[in-house]
Amino acid sequence: MPTATRQQELEWAQSIIRPEEIEKYLDSSGRDFIDDERIIRQLADARNPDPQRVRAILDKSRAMQTLEPEETATLLQVEDPDLLEEMRCTGLDIKLRAYDNRIVTFAPLYMSNHCINSCTYCGFRRENEEMHRVRLSPKEIRAETRSLAGTFGHKRLIVVYGEHPLSDIDYLEESINTVYDVRVPTRKGHANIRRVNVNAAPLDVASLRRLKQVGLGTFQVFQETYHHDTYRRVHGRKSLKSDYAWRLYCMHRAQDAEVDDVGIGVLFGLYDWKFEVMGLVSHARELEKTWRGIGPHTISFPRLEVAHNAPGARGGRYAVSDEDFLKLITVLRLSVPYTGMICTARETASVRNEAVNRGITQMDASTRIGLGSYSTRYDDQEEERQQFMLGDARSVDELVRDLARMGYITSFCTAGYRIGRTGERIMRLLRSCHEGDFCKLNAILTFREWLDDFASPATKAMGEELIQRELAAARFRTPKLHQKFSDYYERTINGTRDLYL
Repeated sequence: MPTATRQQELEWAQSIIRPEEIEKYLDSSGRDFIDDERIIRQLADARNPDPQRVRAILDKSRAMQTLEPEETATLLQVEDPDLLEEMRCTGLDIKLRAYDNRIVTFAPLYMSNHCINSCTYCGFRRENEEMHRVRLSPKEIRAETRSLAGTFGHKRLIVVYGEHPLSDIDYLEESINTVYDVRVPTRKGHANIRRVNVNAAPLDVASLRRLKQVGLGTFQVFQETYHHDTYRRVHGRKSLKSDYAWRLYCMHRAQDAEVDDVGIGVLFGLYDWKFEVMGLVSHARELEKTWRGIGPHTISFPRLEVAHNAPGARGGRYAVSDEDFLKLITVLRLSVPYTGMICTARETASVRNEAVNRGITQMDASTRIGLGSYSTRYDDQEEERQQFMLGDARSVDELVRDLARMGYITSFCTAGYRIGRTGERIMRLLRSCHEGDFCKLNAILTFREWLDDFASPATKAMGEELIQRELAAARFRTPKLHQKFSDYYERTINGTRDLYL
């Protein structure tokens, strides 16, 4: 088991933050773009919104335009049940126009839980001496990947790392390459991981360029909270993570490194949820302003969950109710209409099922967040091995079946990322609602793969009904691609894998 001394940790931490990669983004007064007082004032000014103004804002969302913070504040202050339902329906309509009835599935793979930070809400925090610390070896990564690709049928992962010298850029590169190298036989073909997204600590531009070279998918860094005082309180003043601006401008550095897709997020429950939604929208607009209109590829909105030996994870005055959680999903869908939206297994199955009808686009399944937990057997809720507790224990098979019952097709597609439908190009397709011209057909192909290679009899029967409806509709949606698609579909039935348009 690799280890690092406290002195090595301190020396490493001092080498990470590069002031020159922060200062160039700040305004002339040395301030970042999150103005706490302005956000609070905008929310106060938006109370008791006029219904006509709300509907005018919904028209702007339907036009796939990112909302101004003041407009988001107006939606956040809506309380009228009829207007809220109108907002929900509009958000779902926008999602279906931009992404169709597809839900992308993925799994998290935790690589290391060593961490030098002191986040009060996290089980990985350095002070938690009861945490069983693990960094997966290449052999263990291969075993985990074989289970994820060969047992569950996943094609897309989000790999997760603590912030620590044992999880430096060299380890990130090695672990991602190891995942991509695994190939597993299935009933009719083979399985492998085709896209590796990364959730890690903020990196400098040079490190981000290295990740891009090894096949980085989306790079995720969550601000956790946009409220400056709360950020300082929950992260302390001496840990590496205490530097608010280094974290906030990580996605600017990713853009400088020409990373095509970035993901932002908030840990709801640390501060007022309406303020945090405003922070997310402000972040999206800032990215659009600095990078040719390209905003976040995804937005995530996990809620604070119980974590082992983490006193800041016990909830409190900022806990977000289910009702408010579903409302914030609706508002985010309306405010950043083009973005992918991720609802994780922190939430219960019933909440996630409802979130599907609020405009989310991605869900994880068969999720295990303990280190090494996909290839070994232990209690899925064993606190000493994982970051927090889960709410939805559904397998991929169960999720696929539930989504099919609701009329949604599960997509395992990763094609666009490998043929250049990323960054500016994917933003144009999403804003014009043409992304589905390709992605829906690829969703059908990957759904066919998964049904044949992994589905239980009950799920396959339900999946067959859905796929026949999708095939009938596909002929009319993209007639120019239909012949090639039909050929690929027949080849997929016969065992060829990873065909895409």
